[in-house]
Amino acid sequence: MPRVQRLVLDVLKPHQPNVLEFARAIAALGSGYRVEIRVVEVDEQTETLQVFIEGEALDFEAIDEVIGENGASLHSIDEVSVTGD
Repeated sequence: MPRVQRLVLDVLKPHQPNVLEFARAIAALGSGYRVEIRVVEVDEQTETLQVFIEGEALDFEAIDEVIGENGASLHSIDEVSVTGD
C-alpha cells in the first residue's frame, strides 16, 4: 500500500494554542513524525501557517482531525510525497 511520507499544508489557526503546542500535537500522532511550521501571516485573530510534516507513514486523516481539534482549518494540501511498497 502506498505511504504518505511528506505533506506541506496551508493552515489557518487561532493564536492559541501557540505554534509550539500545535506542532507537538501533530508530532504526537506517530513515532518519527517530524513537524516544521513556518508562520506566513499574523492578524488580530489568526495565524496563517505553512506546516511541513515528514515520516515513514503519515496518517493524513489523524493529522486533519488534530488540526480541527486545535481550532484550526486546513486550507490546502500544497505538497505531498507518496511512496509505494
